[in-house]
Amino acid sequence: MMKCKQATQMLSEKLDRPLSTKEKINLAMHTAICSPCRQFGQQMETLRTLSQAYTKTKESDEK
Repeated sequence: MMKCKQATQMLSEKLDRPLSTKEKINLAMHTAICSPCRQFGQQMETLRTLSQAYTKTKESDEK
């Protein structure tokens, strides 16, 4: 079973690279039973979305 430290690392990596099938399955199994890791993953996705929106806004302001 994947530990929380491994799961949070994988959730972070998921934003930067495609996960292997094995990684996806292990992560899905862990987050299905671990609400703190599930919440961490949601927060990472939110931060990425906000960062991308901010970058787009800054780029359009500079033009």
